[in-house]
Amino acid sequence: MSYLEIKDLCTHFTKRTGTLFSPTKHRVRAVDGVNLSLEKGEILGLVGESGCGKSTLSRTIMQLIPLTSGSVVLDGEDLSKLNRSEIRHKRIDFQMIFQDPYASLNPRMTIFTTLAEAIRQRHPQLRGAALVARVEKLMATVGLDAKVMQKYPHEFSGGQRQRIAIARALAPEPKLIIADEPVSALDVSIQSQILNLIKSLQQDLGLTLIFISHDLGVVHYIADRIAVMYQGKIVESGPAGDVFHQPQADYTQRLLASIPKMLATS
Repeated sequence: MSYLEIKDLCTHFTKRTGTLFSPTKHRVRAVDGVNLSLEKGEILGLVGESGCGKSTLSRTIMQLIPLTSGSVVLDGEDLSKLNRSEIRHKRIDFQMIFQDPYASLNPRMTIFTTLAEAIRQRHPQLRGAALVARVEKLMATVGLDAKVMQKYPHEFSGGQRQRIAIARALAPEPKLIIADEPVSALDVSIQSQILNLIKSLQQDLGLTLIFISHDLGVVHYIADRIAVMYQGKIVESGPAGDVFHQPQADYTQRLLASIPKMLATS
């Protein structure tokens, strides 16, 4: 079995329309029979246009949204069979990096407090100098100077805040990280820095990560394998080079055609 195994995963919602006196219910199949696997130390790129179900899938994997059917098995444990209390206990094993780091960071907490709180989820006994040393090491890992640890999120640039968000995700030493559009809100030059950071973390730490994006070019650069999602289903998956250079599904071909030629031929 793979490190992460997603089998026949469905997440459906009931949407109510119509009027007060004549209501109508519709079944929305946001995620509809998804099968995916991820090996330890691998980056899987999940790509598709807005509304295809990528974010719903990620939140279902994270157990933030209840699944309708199927299973999510992480490191041999079926997360879909755990109760709420057990899920809260397991939460440190899977972390998220969000699109907007400023919105995901507490503006009233310094960077030290943010990272120390996350570290102590895994190591509650850490205090004093040992905790400071762990925060300093974590900041160095993501390319931040430990001298700024007492500053607040608003005092950093967008790229620096995303580095802080990555550090917070790494702090509890999770088994899986899901990065949901982590560079789409950043300038192009900063995007490349964050992508290179994630790739180096994969090499240095054996990072296991699902990288979500609407940009097939970005996913091709960072991922080992790519899964293409359309209308709640995976329409194509395989090694990143094969999916990017020899797409089989019509939808994947359309995504590839939307990339500027200079990037598509690089």
